[in-house]
Amino acid sequence: MNFDIESFHVFNTVVEQGSFARAADKLHRAQSAISYQIKKLEQKLGTELFDRSQYRAELTPAGRAILSEGRRLLVQVKHIGYLAERYKEGWEPSLEIVIDGALPMDPVMRSLKVMTEKDIPTRIQLKVEFLGGVQQRFIQDEADIMLVKDFIATPGLVSEPLPPIENLLVVSKSHPLASRTGITRRELQEYVELTVNDSSKEGTQLKDAHQFGGDKVFYLSGFVYKKHALLMTLGYGWMPKFLIEEELKKGSLVCVDYKGGAEYTFTPRLVSTDYKPLGKAGSLLKSLILGEFNDTL
Repeated sequence: MNFDIESFHVFNTVVEQGSFARAADKLHRAQSAISYQIKKLEQKLGTELFDRSQYRAELTPAGRAILSEGRRLLVQVKHIGYLAERYKEGWEPSLEIVIDGALPMDPVMRSLKVMTEKDIPTRIQLKVEFLGGVQQRFIQDEADIMLVKDFIATPGLVSEPLPPIENLLVVSKSHPLASRTGITRRELQEYVELTVNDSSKEGTQLKDAHQFGGDKVFYLSGFVYKKHALLMTLGYGWMPKFLIEEELKKGSLVCVDYKGGAEYTFTPRLVSTDYKPLGKAGSLLKSLILGEFNDTL
């Protein structure tokens, strides 16, 4: 069933103005034209919108229900027109960002907040993956931006460095490793190592050079679970320092005195492609993210 949007606009105006005559004045039309348009709408719908048996026409029950839906339709039409105008200004309809869960989320969230405050019409999707799963999702979804701990460089990828992220090898203060010194790799392998699972499909993972390679390894689906497991004394593992600063201050987590070194840093990258250039929203978001990371870290 095809509807004339203008008929719903006229219908809504009649109700808002309280009469056909006042609606005609509001719309600068003849009253007969208003009555004719309402009659056409009623015929199209197959039901009466107004009860005309009284001196003043009143909405029928069907009229009240259709008015409610019609008003929602008018709002949607107005929104579509608004979006069309903004897209003509150069804003792309959608934007997808993939981020490694080992990176701080606050700079990204602050950037998105700025985008919201600017009333940008672009629909933005943010997806979190781990290790090789970031690049795999980026390729699979043909996403616009990825923020990665590491990635496989291929032709067409353009990357910019973000500030280094410090990682610490930590354990609960009540874990046996907390009180030992000069710990070797072999001694570490006697205990459970906690690590975050690569979210890519088998065969596409990036090798984690900092995993200790023992038989006792628990693979967890994110750093929130990993921190919880550490605090429960399940094992030891690497954590981004920004995620455990409070626990380090309280002393609930402590660094492992590992002979090979209990800290390392990596330089994350913001990656896009030269074959799918960023639009107006993508370029703005990239600039905001770079600025927020540099101001925060």
